[in-house]
Amino acid sequence: MTDLFLADADGTDQLGRALAHTRPAQAVVHLQGDLGAGKSTLARALLRALGVQGPIRSPTYTLIERYPLADGEAWHLDLYRIGNAGELDFLGLDEATADLWLVEWPERGAGALPPVDLAVALEIDGHGRRARIQAHTANGERWLQELRKTPHLQGLPSP
Repeated sequence: MTDLFLADADGTDQLGRALAHTRPAQAVVHLQGDLGAGKSTLARALLRALGVQGPIRSPTYTLIERYPLADGEAWHLDLYRIGNAGELDFLGLDEATADLWLVEWPERGAGALPPVDLAVALEIDGHGRRARIQAHTANGERWLQELRKTPHLQGLPSP
């Protein structure tokens, strides 16, 4: 597990760039935290660093936004408005064609989502944010090891 302190929006963007530059070819990321914790901001920074052009919308109302990547496709899901995982059937998640899954409020889709590689828990900490990053698979562990080595995280202190 890795804990970081993100003093401001630039710190969140820095973490998003680091995740993008170290990500494996296929990955599932759970973005956890209360409303306003920075989940969508982190997802937006990661997608920008992967070369996504144009608007990057929060999927709060659409539930899913799909973005082409140079090496595949990213799916950004926001499951806040889902009552139970059965409501996800109409989204076509069983197609599983995404190379990168960014899932906000993943606990609401339990059982209908692919296994998580990396979980990023965000919480408000004073005037900034705390990010706790935890690997859940061998793929996620390799990603976390690469993330710890990246210069993109320099200057982001541990809380």
